[in-house]
Amino acid sequence: MSALKIAVTGAAGRMGQTLIRYIDQTDGCTLAGATEAPGHDAIGQDVGVLTGLGAMGIVVSDQAATVFDGVEAVIDFTLPGATLAHAELAADRGLIHVIGTTGLTQDQETAIQSAAAKAVIVKSGNMSLGINLLAHLVKQTAALLDDDFDIEILEMHHRHKVDAPSGTALLLGAAAAEGRGVDLAHKSDRARDGHTGERGRGQIGFAVMRGGSVVGEHKVLFAADSERIELSHIAEDRGIFARGALRAALWARDRAPGLYSMTDVLGF
Repeated sequence: MSALKIAVTGAAGRMGQTLIRYIDQTDGCTLAGATEAPGHDAIGQDVGVLTGLGAMGIVVSDQAATVFDGVEAVIDFTLPGATLAHAELAADRGLIHVIGTTGLTQDQETAIQSAAAKAVIVKSGNMSLGINLLAHLVKQTAALLDDDFDIEILEMHHRHKVDAPSGTALLLGAAAAEGRGVDLAHKSDRARDGHTGERGRGQIGFAVMRGGSVVGEHKVLFAADSERIELSHIAEDRGIFARGALRAALWARDRAPGLYSMTDVLGF
């Protein structure tokens, strides 16, 4: 089988450059296009030079539609508005669309679900094997423990992250809620400030920290009287997300159109 031709959106960003480097060293896939937002300084630059790999003959473009015409898959860690536009373009072309973008609104999530009628979309708040294994364990643990165990999710990321709680924290919260058989929207507590009163029984709490260059740290606590269970994951390099995204793109080849998650990719 020929190598999967992949386009990377947000190619000049931290995650975009990481993806380009990992595509270059991963069997079964090849970089076939790279995009950035109109007006970005990287437009017209060779992506290999941009990422330190040496000239590759592929330049960063602000014409996503043209780039998508020449690829089989798109890997997208950008911003919600851009991802929604990419989803429409990918659906029109029947492409594989791997989405690691977080912070989408409910309307944007609904639009992506609609796009999945014509495209193979793999979407996750976190693409790493470790986090998705953690989510699986969180779901199982929440199902085994009753409301005597309060659930709290702590997360920390670098100072440049723009959404909170992180997509990963929400993924873990959704896993806990699914294990408990409850709706996260009705059970999450994301804002504690001032005189809040006692913690509500059965709530799933979120605490957010930002600073420095932290790639990602997540901890899920199950706290009862006299005992506490902690499940955690520390990301030390963005490469773990790139590896997961490439695994998802290769897995998606020849799949029927639909909206999939990393749980599907990993077979949990």
